[in-house]
Amino acid sequence: MKSQNFKIDGMSCQHCVKAVENELSKLKINSHNVEIGLAKIEYEETIVEESEIVKAIEEAGYEVDW
Repeated sequence: MKSQNFKIDGMSCQHCVKAVENELSKLKINSHNVEIGLAKIEYEETIVEESEIVKAIEEAGYEVDW
């Protein structure tokens, strides 16, 4: 299992948090904790790829800050 933090640009409120949580819930990840500007995610690399997580965040309307 991999634990990774994703910095997210453009989030400013709880609605933003909910939007990201909704997209992440569509993936088969072990757990996620989303705050304004940050998502802490635990996932199995053999099941979910990092690029899928980034895409989910982008689908919610935000950008991952590398």
